[in-house]
Amino acid sequence: MPDIQDIQLQIIKEFEALSDWTERYKYIIELGRELSPLDEKHKVEENLVRGCQAQVWLNTYLDDGKVIFEADSDAAITKGLVALMVRFYSGQDPDTIISTSPQFIKKIGMEEHLSPTRSNGLASMVKQMKIYAMAYKTKLQKQQTGS
Repeated sequence: MPDIQDIQLQIIKEFEALSDWTERYKYIIELGRELSPLDEKHKVEENLVRGCQAQVWLNTYLDDGKVIFEADSDAAITKGLVALMVRFYSGQDPDTIISTSPQFIKKIGMEEHLSPTRSNGLASMVKQMKIYAMAYKTKLQKQQTGS
């Protein structure tokens, strides 16, 4: 699994290679199209991310100490945004997810180019992913201490 900072730099490079925000939005939508479809059984109320205007489902599980995220959305740009976040955080250990913020959002100028509702939705996705990571960290600590 690539280091999370390497993933961050790769995302920044990909966006810097695109000439303007029209191209960048097309790229975000394309990322959403490439996202593996989420099994319908995971598109349930408890997997909905609160704070997103569009419907965003976030499923997660632990695999060998790494948090795996799967996601889907009913809106093209939102699906692309959640695909970016899945790429960024999925496969990392809980501590890395908790301690690493997606700096690429600011570095590529995404904050200024997203509507306030999309910005809030993106923040909600990040928050939810970190909450899952904290829950898994606690679970792993309990397993290690045998309690």
